[in-house]
Amino acid sequence: MKKMLTLLLSAILLLTLALPAMATTPMIDGQIVTIKTEAPDLTGMTVILHSNDVHGALDGYAYMAALKKQYEAAGADVIVVDAGDFTQGNPYVSLSKGHSAIDLMNAAGYDLVTLGNHEFDFGYAQLMENLKDAKFKAICANVYLKGTTDPILDPSTIIETKSGLKVGFFGMDTPETATKVNPALITEIDFSTFDQLYEVAQKAIDGLSDADVVIGLCHLGIDAEAAVNGYRSTDLLAHVKGVDFVIDGHSHTTMTIGENGEPIQSTGTQFKAIGAIVIDNKTKTIIDNYLHPVSYLSADEEVAAMAAEIMGSVDETYGAPFATSEVLLNGDRDPGNRTEETNLGDLVTDAMVWSVARNGLEKVEPENIVGVTNGGGIRAPINIGDVSMKDINTVLPFGNTVAVVYVTGEQLLEALEASTFCTPKAIGGYPQTSGIKWTIDTTKEYDKGDVYLTISGGESSYFAPASIKRVTIESINDKPFDPKATYAVVTNNFCAVGGDTYNVFKNAYLAGDTFDTGIPMDEAVMEYVTTVLNGVIPAATYAEPQGRTTQIR
Repeated sequence: MKKMLTLLLSAILLLTLALPAMATTPMIDGQIVTIKTEAPDLTGMTVILHSNDVHGALDGYAYMAALKKQYEAAGADVIVVDAGDFTQGNPYVSLSKGHSAIDLMNAAGYDLVTLGNHEFDFGYAQLMENLKDAKFKAICANVYLKGTTDPILDPSTIIETKSGLKVGFFGMDTPETATKVNPALITEIDFSTFDQLYEVAQKAIDGLSDADVVIGLCHLGIDAEAAVNGYRSTDLLAHVKGVDFVIDGHSHTTMTIGENGEPIQSTGTQFKAIGAIVIDNKTKTIIDNYLHPVSYLSADEEVAAMAAEIMGSVDETYGAPFATSEVLLNGDRDPGNRTEETNLGDLVTDAMVWSVARNGLEKVEPENIVGVTNGGGIRAPINIGDVSMKDINTVLPFGNTVAVVYVTGEQLLEALEASTFCTPKAIGGYPQTSGIKWTIDTTKEYDKGDVYLTISGGESSYFAPASIKRVTIESINDKPFDPKATYAVVTNNFCAVGGDTYNVFKNAYLAGDTFDTGIPMDEAVMEYVTTVLNGVIPAATYAEPQGRTTQIR
């Protein structure tokens, strides 16, 4: 027994040294691969390595490059793919409008990507310009040129390995992109919505009839807010046939299987892990899938040096501290800025309001100026201690500007109702506010009305409230709320044109009742901290959320 245990432990150790943190032993025809050297023999196998939602974690590409080489050295054919949101997320990529990510992915040896919603953050034209320099192929079946049925990219592709295995991929991006990105930047394109999403996917799958294995490269996720429209990867699998596996993104989920056993894998975000899918070339079947935590992996020196050069240049310019914080400011998603009031949401909206209200507004009195920003736009925490420009850029990476929208009290109420339709479950549009004291009763069901339309007339992913049932506004800047009064809502230019769930702001924009100040949100926050807070984010004010929002559960 001891001898057998020693042999088993030795085999596991050798496997771990060669390909760190593998969840299970690779198998061929149901048999464990014999370990003849210090690396397992993966001859006769194809391995798909995948990432998703990298969001500017450029140093992670060195781990992908090294892992690809390790699998190839072990005899496997390797395909490297990404499931979207690779060109946006922090200053390391946003300052180049996404191009630095393309450079690193080229160096790491990517073969294929699909688009995420954040690939459009710098506009459709910028995305297509970036992709011209990609050495990898991009696919997406459900994004079209406006008013046509022509997809902006090939819907699918087949990659044939050196061993002759034909792996078919079809690409899907969440239809939520229509309002998850500044709608004014993507007026050239349309998205498949509702059941049409399944029809488009099935058509792309059917076009892969020559493939031995069919993989969905999808940026759909499993977020609850997407369930109402059937836009999750699990919904897709329930409505199409002929898919062997889905590589997923968008919800930042770390999983190796779907909630109900669906063949879905996702690596979280920012290279928390690298996914692997093992295919037996002989049987043409997927025999394993697992995740590699990157903390156990080695890095490719050449790619690491390239990432370090880009990151070092940004750090040198933006890394110097300009302030300090006495508190940890909450940058989490759930629970966090997409589910509840946070101290960071309070700080950001206070800064936005100050950037406008200090100079006054002609149409309203100061007591009728409020702030609203979408919680999904707050992407990182601010830690205790020094605060740099890079920290603020990472919290607010989209380059959004401060905008003002004039709405009635009734319209403001609708905006809050629509933007909390699934609360306490997470939603990117969750309102972080300043100057508004309001309550959301999550025990009441959202009264779903007609689908909202985007600024260019297409269907969004969200529905107007048929009636106001869940949200009440108690006061505005400590004065009674008046549904008939006009309020100036200081928001961001994304929400001002109908981003996320803020359709009523879009209507004000189309009516000419809005203007863009041109003040970048990050600069508004930095100036507020230095001018109003004297360079110190105080615990006395921002240690905890200030109680602007009450949730009944």
